[in-house]
Amino acid sequence: MTVLSTERLVVREWTADPADLSRIFDIYSRPEVARWLGAPGLPLTDPAQAADRLAMWQRRHAGHGGRYGTWAIEVRETGVVVGTVLLKPLPGRDENVPTEEIEVGWHLHPDSWGHGYATEAARAAAARELAAGGREVYAVVSPGNTASLAVARRAGMTHVGRRTDWYGGESLETFVLTAPVDGGPAAR
Repeated sequence: MTVLSTERLVVREWTADPADLSRIFDIYSRPEVARWLGAPGLPLTDPAQAADRLAMWQRRHAGHGGRYGTWAIEVRETGVVVGTVLLKPLPGRDENVPTEEIEVGWHLHPDSWGHGYATEAARAAAARELAAGGREVYAVVSPGNTASLAVARRAGMTHVGRRTDWYGGESLETFVLTAPVDGGPAAR
């Protein structure tokens, strides 16, 4: 099911199709991807874990009525899945308790880095949230992840410094995109 689309990309639900599960494993088994995520169970070490990861994402978003999700980014022209874009409530200092603040994030396969896909998908997902009535969308980036810092800036987000409000108090570079006021440009 398509969630949103851009000029070059289709953002859609991840599925239990073997090709999707294989790509999930290929992305999330890579140390160069997993090192920045700080998520338990990463990097994946067994292809069967891809189905578990998909099930976790589906459980996480089951009550969101389609507004939030962890979605596949597919190149329209080739059908190749290049990674993931997510839109979800940020977990607080207690990671089991979501906050009211919404996060946009991206995880791309290294073979797809450097093509602008993360920026394009993040920009579209953030715009979707603001169009749905959200006031702000945050991106949180591990210090030192220069590629993702650049993506957040290129997506039009404003750096607001390091914060420790989310993900168990981890110190994260924080960016925000704020809904326009009175039709003016989004800024903060």
